Amino acid sequence: MIEAVIPQASLLKKIIEAIKELVDEANFDFSETGIRLQAMDKSHVALSFLYLRADGFSEYRCDRSQTLGINLNSFSKILKCAANDDQVQIKAADEAEALSLAFENKNRDRMSEFNLKLMDIDIDSVDVPEMDYQATVSMSAQEFARIVRDLMSIGDAVTIDATKQGVRFSASGDDGNGNILLKHNKTIDDESNSGTMVEITEPVSHSLALKYLANFAKAAPLAERVSINLIEEAPVMFEFKISDMGHIRFYLAPQIEEDND
Repeated sequence: MIEAVIPQASLLKKIIEAIKELVDEANFDFSETGIRLQAMDKSHVALSFLYLRADGFSEYRCDRSQTLGINLNSFSKILKCAANDDQVQIKAADEAEALSLAFENKNRDRMSEFNLKLMDIDIDSVDVPEMDYQATVSMSAQEFARIVRDLMSIGDAVTIDATKQGVRFSASGDDGNGNILLKHNKTIDDESNSGTMVEITEPVSHSLALKYLANFAKAAPLAERVSINLIEEAPVMFEFKISDMGHIRFYLAPQIEEDND
């Protein structure tokens, strides 16, 4: 038996919204420690990883580890039936064919129940090794979303250059080019949602497809800050911490330079 309660539906809505444009369907792995999701996009360029700790839920029960295959677009449609401040209860029996979702309002005088059919999804898990990143950029998640939005009006790819002085985002296209520099702020408080910090052992630069970063930026409402982790010849990792509950990580392979026709 699986049972999990989230105090506000808005949190779950934002989590699914942040992932569903990259992945149509995914396996949710439930265990006594929490919920994990790992899924690759169809192009095998971007990997999404979600972890929600058991102690982050107001109630959590998992009698035995189970994997539930879920269509994320269908999940999102059902979640739209909940008000943002509704409590969400998720249930599934052992060997269940459907996921039970119950929404209860704050006054506890309205409850709605839905069943979402589960799927058999055959997905190979990807082993993501721990890395000693050459550069880690910590910045405002909203600022990250704004930079992605601004540079998409210029080109299709962004180059991220991390140095001791700060981090530069640059893009170029048929109509011109642009760049945005965020300087390293030595005095920033780790808990502040503004300013930029760069921890670096050596300069590193990667070119990435902006369409993927635009999808990653949908996780910005979940977190005050985003951590961008870079190392040569390996995917870039973007991490959004979900309050005291867990995190979403996106891994994106660097873009291979091609000649423009």
